[in-house]
Amino acid sequence: MVVTNQKFCILFIAIFVLFSLDTQAAVLEKDQADVLYHSYQGGGMSIDGPAVLVRKKASESLAVSAYYYVDTISSASVDVMSTASPYTEERKEFQLGAEYLHDKTLMAITVGQSDESDYLAKSVALNISHDTFGDLTTVSFGLVVGDNEIKRNGDENFLENSEQYRVRAGINQILTRNLTAGINIEAVADEGYLNNPYRTVRFIDASNAAGVSYQSEIYPNTRNSFAVKLSSSYYLPYRAALFAHYRYFTDSWDINSQDFELMYRQPFADSFELEVKARYYKQTAANFYSDLFAHRDAQNYLARDKELSDFDDLTLGMGLTYKIPSSFSPNDWQSEVSLQWDHIRFNYNNFRNPNAEGGVGAEPFYAFSANVVRAFVSVYF
Repeated sequence: MVVTNQKFCILFIAIFVLFSLDTQAAVLEKDQADVLYHSYQGGGMSIDGPAVLVRKKASESLAVSAYYYVDTISSASVDVMSTASPYTEERKEFQLGAEYLHDKTLMAITVGQSDESDYLAKSVALNISHDTFGDLTTVSFGLVVGDNEIKRNGDENFLENSEQYRVRAGINQILTRNLTAGINIEAVADEGYLNNPYRTVRFIDASNAAGVSYQSEIYPNTRNSFAVKLSSSYYLPYRAALFAHYRYFTDSWDINSQDFELMYRQPFADSFELEVKARYYKQTAANFYSDLFAHRDAQNYLARDKELSDFDDLTLGMGLTYKIPSSFSPNDWQSEVSLQWDHIRFNYNNFRNPNAEGGVGAEPFYAFSANVVRAFVSVYF
């Protein structure tokens, strides 16, 4: 893994600027332990498993954390069923992190690894944030470097690699007593083997009785992307809060996307908090995507991944949090229990369901719904 000198310069300049600012003492967040169960059901896919996070202060200026996450994946999705058999696999992810507080500058470093039978991802992340102008403004910088090893089950000779470099910057501003706003930008550079080794594209083949044949996808070996996100929160007079987010994304594959999200949060009955939200997402297709190519090797790059197609989705969600009275918690620790549910409707505008009737290239466009459930317990000590 090699990081360019330019990226190192950006990082060190950011560190120097932050430490050069006039600061006053701040404090680290409370110690925390979270236990989560997550479940995704939709589109022929089932993903579920537990996650555990523990964060502990070693001193007033240093905290350490550990995170462990497990996914059990069972897939009989439209992509799998059109060219392969259903499968089940497990993904395990762990992260170790440390936070160091210097006056009002917080530095955090995280190392992580995600492991599947055919995919090994390693990453290192460094994030820096600084409070200034009387704590009304927070400036943040981040750098993530990732290295991935890609294999293909059943093929011992297949081995590919990819790398990712991610740079982030943001400003969050308290505008009034009740209103905050922020802007975050992110630039990502991917290089190496970027497609799925199992995925295929389909093309018209008159020599085949089905009228269609398949060949492996071929992606470019580089991808550069840029995203900007605008966020705002407004605290209403009756203890409620309203949150709004807008994000714009563009990349070198000609994918452009926008998403809008609104969230309303309302405490009630002293110990409960209700949250409702709506999110809309829309993107254009990659410039080398097609649902059906005219012939084999129709162009230099080929893709039929529905996530690179023209599609949109709508998410409606709600959550309920219960703050457990300290008298029911060990050592009077603050703790809470939350249950969140999202319903997502996906509509693909140029990806057809190859398993449906209608003839090659005339099948109905694909659409499906998914439900995401998250239940977790948080303890602050």
